[in-house]
Amino acid sequence: MAVQAAQPGGGPPGASQSGKMMQRRETIAGYLFLSPYLITTAIFFVGLLLYAFFISFTNLRATFQASYEFVGLQNYVEALTDREFHKSLINAFWYFIIVTTLQTAGAIALAVILNAPIKARRLYRTLFYAPSVTSSVVISMIFLWLYLRTGFINYAFSMIGLPSGTNWMASPNGIFQNVVSLFGIDASGWPYFLKGPSVTWTAIMAMNIFTTIPTFMVMFLAALQNIPDQLYEAAGIDGASAWQQFWQITLPLLRPTIVLVIVLSTIGTLQVFDQAFVMTKGGPLDTSLTPVLLIYTKTLGEDTPANASLAAAMAFILAAIIFIITLIQRRYLERGTEQYF
Repeated sequence: MAVQAAQPGGGPPGASQSGKMMQRRETIAGYLFLSPYLITTAIFFVGLLLYAFFISFTNLRATFQASYEFVGLQNYVEALTDREFHKSLINAFWYFIIVTTLQTAGAIALAVILNAPIKARRLYRTLFYAPSVTSSVVISMIFLWLYLRTGFINYAFSMIGLPSGTNWMASPNGIFQNVVSLFGIDASGWPYFLKGPSVTWTAIMAMNIFTTIPTFMVMFLAALQNIPDQLYEAAGIDGASAWQQFWQITLPLLRPTIVLVIVLSTIGTLQVFDQAFVMTKGGPLDTSLTPVLLIYTKTLGEDTPANASLAAAMAFILAAIIFIITLIQRRYLERGTEQYF
Protein backbone atom coordinates (compact mmCIF):
# COMPACT_ATOMS: atom_id res chain seq x y z
CA MET A 1 0.00 0.00 0.00
CA ALA A 2 1.31 3.41 -0.94
CA VAL A 3 1.68 5.87 1.90
CA GLN A 4 1.37 9.62 1.20
CA ALA A 5 4.12 11.79 2.59
CA ALA A 6 3.23 13.81 5.65
CA GLN A 7 3.04 17.59 5.38
CA PRO A 8 5.91 19.61 6.82
CA GLY A 9 3.72 20.91 9.62
CA GLY A 10 2.77 17.40 10.70
CA GLY A 11 -0.84 17.77 9.48
CA PRO A 12 -2.74 15.33 7.33
CA PRO A 13 -2.05 15.23 3.58
CA GLY A 14 -3.81 17.97 1.65
CA ALA A 15 -4.43 20.10 4.77
CA SER A 16 -2.33 22.95 3.37
CA GLN A 17 -4.24 22.98 0.08
CA SER A 18 -7.57 22.82 1.94
CA GLY A 19 -6.51 25.76 4.11
CA LYS A 20 -5.52 27.83 1.10
CA MET A 21 -8.82 27.01 -0.59
CA MET A 22 -10.74 28.11 2.51
CA GLN A 23 -8.72 31.32 2.75
CA ARG A 24 -9.39 32.06 -0.91
CA ARG A 25 -13.13 31.53 -0.43
CA GLU A 26 -13.17 33.83 2.61
CA THR A 27 -11.31 36.51 0.66
CA ILE A 28 -13.78 36.28 -2.24
CA ALA A 29 -16.73 36.41 0.18
CA GLY A 30 -15.23 39.47 1.86
CA TYR A 31 -14.84 41.31 -1.44
CA LEU A 32 -18.40 40.36 -2.43
CA PHE A 33 -19.69 41.97 0.76
CA LEU A 34 -17.55 45.03 0.07
CA SER A 35 -18.44 45.22 -3.61
CA PRO A 36 -21.45 47.61 -3.26
CA TYR A 37 -19.27 50.14 -1.47
CA LEU A 38 -16.29 49.62 -3.79
CA ILE A 39 -18.44 49.97 -6.94
CA THR A 40 -20.18 53.08 -5.59
CA THR A 41 -16.85 54.64 -4.62
CA ALA A 42 -15.29 53.80 -7.98
CA ILE A 43 -18.16 55.38 -9.92
CA PHE A 44 -19.22 58.35 -7.82
CA PHE A 45 -15.89 59.33 -6.27
CA VAL A 46 -12.91 58.12 -8.23
CA GLY A 47 -14.71 58.22 -11.56
CA LEU A 48 -16.17 61.70 -11.07
CA LEU A 49 -12.87 62.96 -9.69
CA LEU A 50 -11.05 61.83 -12.82
CA TYR A 51 -13.79 63.27 -15.01
CA ALA A 52 -13.61 66.63 -13.22
CA PHE A 53 -9.84 66.67 -13.63
CA PHE A 54 -10.24 65.94 -17.33
CA ILE A 55 -12.83 68.66 -18.00
CA SER A 56 -10.69 71.22 -16.17
CA PHE A 57 -8.49 71.14 -19.30
CA THR A 58 -11.41 71.64 -21.71
CA ASN A 59 -13.84 74.41 -22.61
CA LEU A 60 -16.90 72.54 -21.29
CA ARG A 61 -19.60 74.97 -20.19
CA ALA A 62 -22.70 72.99 -19.27
CA THR A 63 -22.12 69.67 -17.51
CA PHE A 64 -24.04 67.77 -20.22
CA GLN A 65 -22.54 69.60 -23.18
CA ALA A 66 -22.10 67.27 -26.15
CA SER A 67 -18.88 68.71 -27.57
CA TYR A 68 -15.87 70.44 -26.09
CA GLU A 69 -12.25 71.14 -26.94
CA PHE A 70 -8.96 70.73 -25.09
CA VAL A 71 -7.67 74.14 -23.94
CA GLY A 72 -4.74 73.16 -21.72
CA LEU A 73 -4.12 75.32 -18.66
CA GLN A 74 -6.39 78.14 -19.78
CA ASN A 75 -9.00 77.46 -17.07
CA TYR A 76 -6.35 77.40 -14.34
CA VAL A 77 -4.92 80.71 -15.52
CA GLU A 78 -8.40 82.22 -15.63
CA ALA A 79 -9.19 80.90 -12.16
CA LEU A 80 -6.00 82.33 -10.67
CA THR A 81 -6.82 85.75 -12.12
CA ASP A 82 -10.54 85.70 -11.29
CA ARG A 83 -11.54 88.51 -8.90
CA GLU A 84 -14.40 86.55 -7.32
CA PHE A 85 -12.12 83.58 -6.69
CA HIS A 86 -9.59 85.88 -5.00
CA LYS A 87 -12.29 87.31 -2.71
CA SER A 88 -13.59 83.86 -1.88
CA LEU A 89 -10.08 82.68 -0.93
CA ILE A 90 -9.59 85.73 1.29
CA ASN A 91 -12.94 85.04 2.97
CA ALA A 92 -11.96 81.40 3.46
CA PHE A 93 -8.59 82.49 4.89
CA TRP A 94 -10.22 84.67 7.56
CA TYR A 95 -12.70 81.90 8.27
CA PHE A 96 -9.87 79.39 8.68
CA ILE A 97 -7.75 81.62 10.94
CA ILE A 98 -10.52 82.85 13.25
CA VAL A 99 -12.76 79.79 13.46
CA THR A 100 -9.95 77.25 13.82
CA THR A 101 -8.25 79.25 16.58
CA LEU A 102 -11.34 80.06 18.63
CA GLN A 103 -13.08 76.72 18.29
CA THR A 104 -9.92 74.82 19.29
CA ALA A 105 -9.34 77.02 22.34
CA GLY A 106 -13.03 76.92 23.23
CA ALA A 107 -13.22 73.15 22.89
CA ILE A 108 -10.21 72.68 25.19
CA ALA A 109 -11.66 75.05 27.81
CA LEU A 110 -15.09 73.41 27.69
CA ALA A 111 -13.61 69.91 27.87
CA VAL A 112 -11.50 70.81 30.92
CA ILE A 113 -14.54 72.30 32.68
CA LEU A 114 -16.80 69.32 31.90
CA ASN A 115 -14.07 66.86 32.90
CA ALA A 116 -13.95 68.33 36.41
CA PRO A 117 -15.90 66.58 39.18
CA ILE A 118 -19.02 68.76 39.10
CA LYS A 119 -22.64 67.84 39.74
CA ALA A 120 -24.82 66.85 36.76
CA ARG A 121 -21.72 66.58 34.61
CA ARG A 122 -23.34 64.19 32.14
CA LEU A 123 -26.35 66.47 31.76
CA TYR A 124 -24.12 69.45 30.95
CA ARG A 125 -22.17 67.39 28.42
CA THR A 126 -25.41 66.42 26.68
CA LEU A 127 -26.72 69.99 26.63
CA PHE A 128 -23.49 71.43 25.26
CA TYR A 129 -23.20 68.72 22.61
CA ALA A 130 -26.79 69.12 21.35
CA PRO A 131 -26.05 71.88 18.77
CA SER A 132 -23.50 69.62 17.06
CA VAL A 133 -26.04 66.95 16.16
CA THR A 134 -28.41 69.46 14.62
CA SER A 135 -28.37 69.94 10.86
CA SER A 136 -26.23 72.87 9.75
CA VAL A 137 -29.11 74.06 7.57
CA VAL A 138 -31.46 74.12 10.58
CA ILE A 139 -28.87 75.93 12.69
CA SER A 140 -28.35 78.45 9.88
CA MET A 141 -32.08 79.14 9.68
CA ILE A 142 -32.28 79.62 13.44
CA PHE A 143 -29.37 82.07 13.47
CA LEU A 144 -30.79 83.83 10.42
CA TRP A 145 -33.79 84.65 12.56
CA LEU A 146 -31.62 85.62 15.54
CA TYR A 147 -29.58 87.99 13.35
CA LEU A 148 -32.59 89.94 12.08
CA ARG A 149 -32.63 93.67 12.74
CA THR A 150 -35.54 93.00 15.12
CA GLY A 151 -34.10 89.66 16.28
CA PHE A 152 -33.04 88.46 19.70
CA ILE A 153 -29.36 89.45 19.39
CA ASN A 154 -30.13 93.11 18.70
CA TYR A 155 -32.75 93.01 21.46
CA ALA A 156 -30.18 91.63 23.92
CA PHE A 157 -27.70 94.33 22.90
CA SER A 158 -30.30 97.02 23.52
CA MET A 159 -31.02 95.62 26.99
CA ILE A 160 -27.38 95.92 28.08
CA GLY A 161 -26.78 99.30 26.45
CA LEU A 162 -24.80 98.17 23.39
CA PRO A 163 -25.49 99.49 19.88
CA SER A 164 -28.47 97.62 18.45
CA GLY A 165 -30.33 97.60 15.15
CA THR A 166 -27.42 96.18 13.16
CA ASN A 167 -28.46 94.38 9.99
CA TRP A 168 -26.05 91.50 10.54
CA MET A 169 -26.75 89.73 7.28
CA ALA A 170 -26.40 92.83 5.08
CA SER A 171 -23.30 94.66 6.36
CA PRO A 172 -20.35 94.47 3.94
CA ASN A 173 -17.98 96.64 6.02
CA GLY A 174 -14.91 94.86 7.35
CA ILE A 175 -14.46 94.67 11.10
CA PHE A 176 -11.00 96.29 10.90
CA GLN A 177 -12.53 99.03 8.78
CA ASN A 178 -15.18 99.64 11.44
CA VAL A 179 -12.62 99.68 14.25
CA VAL A 180 -10.35 102.27 12.64
CA SER A 181 -13.38 104.40 11.74
CA LEU A 182 -13.87 104.95 15.48
CA PHE A 183 -10.58 106.88 15.40
CA GLY A 184 -11.64 108.96 12.41
CA ILE A 185 -9.70 106.91 9.83
CA ASP A 186 -11.41 106.29 6.51
CA ALA A 187 -10.49 102.76 5.39
CA SER A 188 -12.96 102.52 2.51
CA GLY A 189 -10.09 102.66 0.03
CA TRP A 190 -8.01 99.98 1.72
CA PRO A 191 -7.34 96.67 -0.06
CA TYR A 192 -10.04 94.09 0.56
CA PHE A 193 -7.79 91.87 2.67
CA LEU A 194 -6.79 94.65 5.07
CA LYS A 195 -10.41 95.55 5.82
CA GLY A 196 -10.83 92.21 7.56
CA PRO A 197 -13.84 89.92 7.41
CA SER A 198 -17.14 91.70 6.95
CA VAL A 199 -19.67 92.05 9.75
CA THR A 200 -21.86 89.50 7.99
CA TRP A 201 -19.01 87.02 7.58
CA THR A 202 -18.01 87.53 11.23
CA ALA A 203 -21.57 86.76 12.32
CA ILE A 204 -21.53 83.52 10.32
CA MET A 205 -18.15 82.64 11.85
CA ALA A 206 -19.55 83.19 15.35
CA MET A 207 -22.41 80.82 14.56
CA ASN A 208 -20.03 78.17 13.27
CA ILE A 209 -17.78 78.46 16.32
CA PHE A 210 -20.83 77.96 18.56
CA THR A 211 -21.90 74.80 16.74
CA THR A 212 -18.48 73.16 16.23
CA ILE A 213 -16.91 73.65 19.66
CA PRO A 214 -18.99 70.79 21.17
CA THR A 215 -17.88 68.38 18.43
CA PHE A 216 -14.20 68.86 19.21
CA MET A 217 -14.99 69.04 22.92
CA VAL A 218 -15.83 65.31 22.79
CA MET A 219 -12.40 64.55 21.31
CA PHE A 220 -10.64 66.53 24.04
CA LEU A 221 -12.78 64.90 26.72
CA ALA A 222 -11.67 61.46 25.53
CA ALA A 223 -8.04 62.60 25.55
CA LEU A 224 -8.35 64.12 29.04
CA GLN A 225 -9.72 60.88 30.47
CA ASN A 226 -6.62 59.06 29.21
CA ILE A 227 -4.28 61.26 31.25
CA PRO A 228 -3.23 59.37 34.42
CA ASP A 229 -4.43 60.95 37.67
CA GLN A 230 -1.07 60.13 39.24
CA LEU A 231 0.54 62.93 37.24
CA TYR A 232 -1.76 65.53 38.81
CA GLU A 233 -1.34 64.01 42.27
CA ALA A 234 2.45 64.16 41.96
CA ALA A 235 2.29 67.74 40.68
CA GLY A 236 0.01 68.70 43.58
CA ILE A 237 2.45 67.21 46.08
CA ASP A 238 5.24 69.27 44.49
CA GLY A 239 3.14 72.40 45.01
CA ALA A 240 1.99 73.01 41.45
CA SER A 241 -1.15 75.13 41.15
CA ALA A 242 -4.12 74.15 38.97
CA TRP A 243 -2.99 76.65 36.34
CA GLN A 244 0.55 75.22 36.35
CA GLN A 245 -0.82 71.69 36.06
CA PHE A 246 -2.86 72.72 33.03
CA TRP A 247 0.14 74.26 31.22
CA GLN A 248 2.72 71.66 32.24
CA ILE A 249 0.63 68.45 32.14
CA THR A 250 -2.74 68.82 30.46
CA LEU A 251 -1.81 70.91 27.44
CA PRO A 252 1.33 68.94 26.46
CA LEU A 253 -0.51 65.63 26.71
CA LEU A 254 -3.38 67.03 24.63
CA ARG A 255 -1.01 68.01 21.83
CA PRO A 256 -1.71 65.00 19.54
CA THR A 257 -5.44 65.70 19.81
CA ILE A 258 -4.86 69.41 19.22
CA VAL A 259 -3.02 68.57 16.00
CA LEU A 260 -5.90 66.35 14.87
CA VAL A 261 -8.50 69.00 15.67
CA ILE A 262 -6.57 71.73 13.86
CA VAL A 263 -6.14 69.61 10.73
CA LEU A 264 -9.81 68.58 10.67
CA SER A 265 -10.89 72.16 11.34
CA THR A 266 -8.66 73.48 8.56
CA ILE A 267 -10.16 71.12 6.01
CA GLY A 268 -13.69 71.92 7.15
CA THR A 269 -13.31 75.70 7.26
CA LEU A 270 -11.72 75.94 3.81
CA GLN A 271 -14.62 73.89 2.40
CA VAL A 272 -17.45 75.80 4.11
CA PHE A 273 -20.54 75.99 1.93
CA ASP A 274 -23.92 75.36 3.51
CA GLN A 275 -23.99 78.26 5.99
CA ALA A 276 -23.07 80.84 3.34
CA PHE A 277 -25.48 79.31 0.82
CA VAL A 278 -28.45 79.27 3.20
CA MET A 279 -27.88 82.61 4.93
CA THR A 280 -26.41 85.01 2.36
CA LYS A 281 -25.82 83.32 -1.03
CA GLY A 282 -22.35 84.91 -0.82
CA GLY A 283 -23.52 88.48 -0.20
CA PRO A 284 -23.40 91.28 0.58
CA LEU A 285 -20.96 92.31 -2.17
CA ASP A 286 -19.33 88.83 -2.12
CA THR A 287 -18.07 89.34 1.43
CA SER A 288 -19.38 85.90 2.45
CA LEU A 289 -18.57 84.18 -0.83
CA THR A 290 -16.62 80.95 -0.29
CA PRO A 291 -14.61 78.94 -2.83
CA VAL A 292 -17.00 75.99 -2.70
CA LEU A 293 -20.03 78.26 -3.10
CA LEU A 294 -18.37 79.93 -6.08
CA ILE A 295 -17.56 76.54 -7.61
CA TYR A 296 -21.19 75.51 -7.10
CA THR A 297 -22.58 78.62 -8.80
CA LYS A 298 -20.07 78.42 -11.66
CA THR A 299 -20.93 74.79 -12.31
CA LEU A 300 -24.70 75.21 -12.32
CA GLY A 301 -24.77 78.71 -13.75
CA GLU A 302 -26.70 80.39 -10.94
CA ASP A 303 -26.65 84.18 -11.49
CA THR A 304 -23.83 83.64 -13.98
CA PRO A 305 -23.27 81.64 -17.19
CA ALA A 306 -22.42 78.02 -16.46
CA ASN A 307 -18.73 77.20 -16.78
CA ALA A 308 -18.09 73.68 -15.54
CA SER A 309 -14.48 73.62 -16.75
CA LEU A 310 -13.55 76.77 -14.88
CA ALA A 311 -15.33 75.47 -11.77
CA ALA A 312 -13.37 72.21 -11.98
CA ALA A 313 -10.11 74.13 -12.21
CA MET A 314 -11.08 76.19 -9.14
CA ALA A 315 -11.90 72.98 -7.28
CA PHE A 316 -8.47 71.48 -7.93
CA ILE A 317 -6.72 74.72 -7.01
CA LEU A 318 -8.65 74.73 -3.73
CA ALA A 319 -7.74 71.07 -3.17
CA ALA A 320 -4.06 71.92 -3.72
CA ILE A 321 -4.27 74.80 -1.22
CA ILE A 322 -5.88 72.56 1.40
CA PHE A 323 -3.26 69.87 0.79
CA ILE A 324 -0.36 72.30 1.15
CA ILE A 325 -1.71 73.91 4.33
CA THR A 326 -2.45 70.51 5.86
CA LEU A 327 1.01 69.25 4.93
CA ILE A 328 2.64 72.27 6.57
CA GLN A 329 0.54 71.86 9.69
CA ARG A 330 1.38 68.19 10.04
CA ARG A 331 5.05 68.82 9.39
CA TYR A 332 5.44 71.43 12.12
CA LEU A 333 2.63 70.74 14.58
CA GLU A 334 3.24 66.99 14.80
CA ARG A 335 6.95 67.48 15.48
CA GLY A 336 7.69 66.10 18.94
CA THR A 337 4.25 64.59 19.52
CA GLU A 338 5.48 61.00 19.18
CA GLN A 339 6.44 60.98 22.86
CA TYR A 340 2.79 61.51 23.83
CA PHE A 341 1.39 58.49 22.00
